[in-house]
Order: sequence, then C-alpha cells, then structure tokens
Amino acid sequence: MVCVPDGCADEPLAQLGGRTPLQAAAMPTLAALARRGEVGRAAVIPEGMPPGSDVGNMSILGYDPAEYHTGRAPIEAAALGLRLRPDQVAYRCNLVNIGADGTMLDFAGGHPSTEDATKVIEQLQAELGSDDVSFHPGFQYRHILVAPRDWGDADCTPPHDLSDKPAVFPTGPSAPKLQALMDASRDIVGASPLAASQIWLWGQGPQPQMTPFREAYGLKAGLCTAVDLIRGLGVLTDIEVVEVEGATGWFDTNYEGKRDAALEALAGDTDLFLIHVEATDEAGHAGNVEEKVKALENWDSRILAPLIAGLDALGPWRLLLLPDHATPLALKTHTMDSVPWLLVDSAVDGPGGAYTEADTAGFTPVPGHELMARLVGR
Repeated sequence: MVCVPDGCADEPLAQLGGRTPLQAAAMPTLAALARRGEVGRAAVIPEGMPPGSDVGNMSILGYDPAEYHTGRAPIEAAALGLRLRPDQVAYRCNLVNIGADGTMLDFAGGHPSTEDATKVIEQLQAELGSDDVSFHPGFQYRHILVAPRDWGDADCTPPHDLSDKPAVFPTGPSAPKLQALMDASRDIVGASPLAASQIWLWGQGPQPQMTPFREAYGLKAGLCTAVDLIRGLGVLTDIEVVEVEGATGWFDTNYEGKRDAALEALAGDTDLFLIHVEATDEAGHAGNVEEKVKALENWDSRILAPLIAGLDALGPWRLLLLPDHATPLALKTHTMDSVPWLLVDSAVDGPGGAYTEADTAGFTPVPGHELMARLVGR
C-alpha cells in the first residue's frame, strides 16, 4: 500500500505556533503507525531536477527520474490517451488568470469545472488549432497542447511558481511561437465565463518510455487519483488506473471513495495500490493554512483509520507513506527539500518514531525511487 498526501511537507508557521501542518493536525492514526514503523527522509527530487509532482511521483513509484523523466506534459498526455510521435512534444496548457499589471493572480483559472473548461479548450482548438498544433481537454484547469518537436526548445516557468508574482513568460528559440499562441488565447479565454484570462504553456517534452511496473517489481499494481499527471504515470507503467466518483483534486475530494477503491482492489488480484490526494498541495499553493491542516486530518480519519482496519482484515500488509515534494504555505510553491517517509510492516515492528519534518530532520535522505524496492522487499 502506498499513500501520497501531495505536497504535505511544510515549514514552521507563526499561525500554528511555530509548528508545521503535520505537527498541528490531529492525526492519531498516523502517529500510531509511526510508533510501530520506521521513519526517515527521502530525496524525492533528484539534484538539478525541477521540484514538480511529475518528478516526485515518478520517484515514489520506484522509477529514477534521472533515467525516465522527459517532462511533465507528456506524462499527462498519456493519461488522455495521447501517444506522441517522435516528432512531437506535449505542453501543459493551464487556464490562468493574469492581471492587467502582469501579476499571476490565479494559476488555476478559478478552478473551473471540467465541463466548462472543456468548452473553452474546444473553442481554442477550433480557432487556433491546426494540423500541427492541437489542444486537448484534460481536467479542470489542466489541459494539453501537442506541437511539433521543434517547439520544445524553450524555458518555461510553471504558473504555480508565480502565484502573486509578475508573470515570467517563455524564453528561448521557441518562445515567440509559444508567446504568440498565449497572446492569441486571451480573446477566447478572456471572453469566456471562466475566471481565467489566457492559457499558459509549460512542462514540455517528448513521451518517455517506461518499464511496466509488473516487469520492474513483479507485482500487479493499481492507483486512484484526480490528477492527470498521476493517471499518466499509471498508463505509462501499465498500472491500472481506478476512477473514483467524486475525486476532484480539490478540498472536497472523495476520501472514502479512494480508500474503498484501494481495499476493493487489494481484496481482488491487485498486489499493490497507491492512493493519491491533491488537497494538501492545493492548500499549500493557495497559502491556506486551515485547509492544509484539515486535509491532513481528513487523511487520518477518512482514509488511514478505516484503511488500516481493512488491511488487517485482508491479512499481513506493508504501507509506505510520503509526499512527492514539499509545498510550504509561506512560499505557495514546491521546494527541493527532502520529505519525511514512513514504512510500516504489520508483521514486524520497526524502530518507531514520529512522522513530522522536525522528527525526521536528522536522517540522511535516501533517493526517493529506492523506497519502492524496500516496500516490496526487493
């Protein structure tokens, strides 16, 4: 079992009396698991790589990003069923809101419904798409642009790194083409009912070739998530992607549905299951202390407590829990910092510890992609 509270690691906050959200949240189940398990620190983001969920979740699944990572967008493209040709690249196409003064007011374009956002993406395709450049609707504010491979030579800043800051537009040889498309999108997106002003292109790359999970680890695996990026990693590694009704990628996501999907899969022929919840990361990007603490408490009461009871009923189990990166509330973006990890074996007690940033600060970080082998006993 793998649990990923996305971006949950943080820094001490004055609003929480000098504590982090992990320290402030009421999480008795997680505390009990840490006392019977093993804790440490993981470098889920290898040196020199961007601290994104693409890199971090690839690490958690047991794949070295230094070997497999080609960009964020091509992973998400796979989730949409897009298979890129060798002469193509994919770009992540966010719907964003940039103010008149050039400030990135909202990297998520007001979190539109997928239905409403799809209408805008379809209009972009009709008016700006071509045989070479195509828009593909994804989920909420997250979409995909497919373009010729020579469009990929650009330096692009993730919009969530720019919250409340001046927008940093693309640079490099392909930047004029990207900028022209982003500029042209304003007339369409800005005129729509969405709380967005334009598209933002970033995270580009060709599609990676990844070893199937069963071939790499000898196990049949499944996962559930509301995020196309994680779905894409499942598609690229032949991990079964289980759709859960009400999984939103937001604070209101269906925690119980994800937990039940895991237990149902593990009661069948699935050997390993990953639950991913985005709420902690979204709270970090929004700088919303209350929602980040609440999301952690939801993890404990609505997933972990019933999950452990269900796993006990199924027989011996092992569980790995860690985020894919830190998303400090004060910074509203991801960092390169190592993150706490927890490994629990129902049959063998570990040395015990506490699952917080402070309690694991003294551990030497292990490469994040090595933890999967430890979990499955390889």
